[in-house]
Amino acid sequence: MLVIMRDHASADDVRHVVDLLTEAGAEAHLSQGEVKTIIGVIGDREVIYSLEFEGLPGVEQVVRVLKPFKLVSRDFQPEDTVVRVGATAIGGGAFGVIAGPCSIESEEQMLATARGAAAAGATMLRGGAYKPRSSPYAFQGMGVEGLRLLREAGDAVGLPVVTEVLDVRDAATVAEYADILQVGARNMQNFMMLDELGTMDRPILLKRGLAATIEELLSAAEYILKGGNRDVILCERGIRTFETYTRNTLDLAAVAALKSLTHLPVVVDPSHATGRRELIAPMCRAGIAAGADGLMIEVHPDPEHARCDGPQSLTPGDFATLMTDLGPRVALEGKRMGVVS
Repeated sequence: MLVIMRDHASADDVRHVVDLLTEAGAEAHLSQGEVKTIIGVIGDREVIYSLEFEGLPGVEQVVRVLKPFKLVSRDFQPEDTVVRVGATAIGGGAFGVIAGPCSIESEEQMLATARGAAAAGATMLRGGAYKPRSSPYAFQGMGVEGLRLLREAGDAVGLPVVTEVLDVRDAATVAEYADILQVGARNMQNFMMLDELGTMDRPILLKRGLAATIEELLSAAEYILKGGNRDVILCERGIRTFETYTRNTLDLAAVAALKSLTHLPVVVDPSHATGRRELIAPMCRAGIAAGADGLMIEVHPDPEHARCDGPQSLTPGDFATLMTDLGPRVALEGKRMGVVS
């Protein structure tokens, strides 16, 4: 349920509604704009619906929300969420480009990638320290040593760093090194992990599951927001279909749909979606046109010898060429690279 307060409702009026909800055992989540305050209500439906709010001072309207996701919806917060990390941001007109290798392999590899990414205009650096692999015999990542190398590379070029949390037991350790914690496609519905990340003070990049619906993705994000963490970025990285030419099928309709359904920023990962280097540039352009707030692109200094996802990785030179092409397209959509206007 949403309790929509009147324009410029007083703090006392808002507090009175929150107190009544708390007494009834419900949770109240506030979305406060310059003019209007919206109170999202979570709790026992029968108890909540039995409460009378329409006649209370400052209350304009009470809306029953039938969707399983509430806090992530535009009904609760009409304005775009802006996720800020250091001097950069994603959402609300700020366009982010997250670049880096699938897996961290060495100090030289990470520094070369970081320098190339930063010089080309990337706003964040990515790299996998813990790798979820389909085969138990494939390279599983460097662990904490990889986290250290990623942090040092990011600091060397002045970029925030993004890396995946593979296990809830590692979340606190990863948070010591990373600015943004990524939840991979295979963990999108790891609800224990989502609950834990909801209590942390790090932004979360949540990837869509291999066969997840839009509603399931938003419901997964709801777990994080319900825990108190409002800094969530959604990532469309392709879904599994009958098509075998590409690694996955990039669902650009989902990008446009998400932008209408949720206030959370949405980024597109064309590398995992296509699995093919030659398709990354056109899918980046398509993602921008679909309304994405950012891109996540795999970059490796030597893709032919990469230990993971070489065929879908760009060289730093190719990435620089791509960024030159994308800049005017981002501006055409009324957005600025990594900066809130």
